Amino acid sequence: MKTILCYGDSITYGANPQPGGPRHAYEDRWPGALEAGLGRQVRVIAEGLGGRTTSSDDFTSDADRNGAHILPTLLASHAPLDLVVIMLGTNDLKPAIFGTALMASYGMRRLVQLTRGHFHMLGEPVPGIVIVSPPLVIDSENADMLGHFGGLPHAAKESAEFAYHYARRAAELSTGFFDASTVARPDPLDGVHLDAANTRAIGQGLVPVVKSMLGL
Repeated sequence: MKTILCYGDSITYGANPQPGGPRHAYEDRWPGALEAGLGRQVRVIAEGLGGRTTSSDDFTSDADRNGAHILPTLLASHAPLDLVVIMLGTNDLKPAIFGTALMASYGMRRLVQLTRGHFHMLGEPVPGIVIVSPPLVIDSENADMLGHFGGLPHAAKESAEFAYHYARRAAELSTGFFDASTVARPDPLDGVHLDAANTRAIGQGLVPVVKSMLGL
């Protein structure tokens, strides 16, 4: 059985857009929907953490949100892997982090380099990689949530550029690519997180991409 690691932030975790709402059920989180869509031919491991960035520290948090710090540890603990699917970048839009989709794409490049370097160093097979550009940030009455990301129009403008910059990184690095904004839209309750149906849609949308990369 092949194994996939899904590496992401609160959307991968299954965060609810309703403040204080429960985490989405496993089958509604996109890694679970991806596993179901592959007909249980593949084991899908979900590694999602709210606030995770591609490669920058967030000193307001009690957990390490720097995606570049923790990724090698997770690669080692879950190896061997056939595919790594990475969807990060929204938290990089915070003005105190990077603030732009272009810089987030450079952080994504670093994660690809770390993944390949980790397995090369060990002399082990290098898994395929899929870069996923996150859903857009939209308008919401939740001023606190949007404020984290610099408010509008900054957050909306920059999130709309994810697909362009991430597709360029994917071509540069010869990875797979998927634009989550083509299948999923945030809930206006907070403008960032997704309801259960939209979260599932990301996993369902990834099925043909993953099948192609794994030869299923």
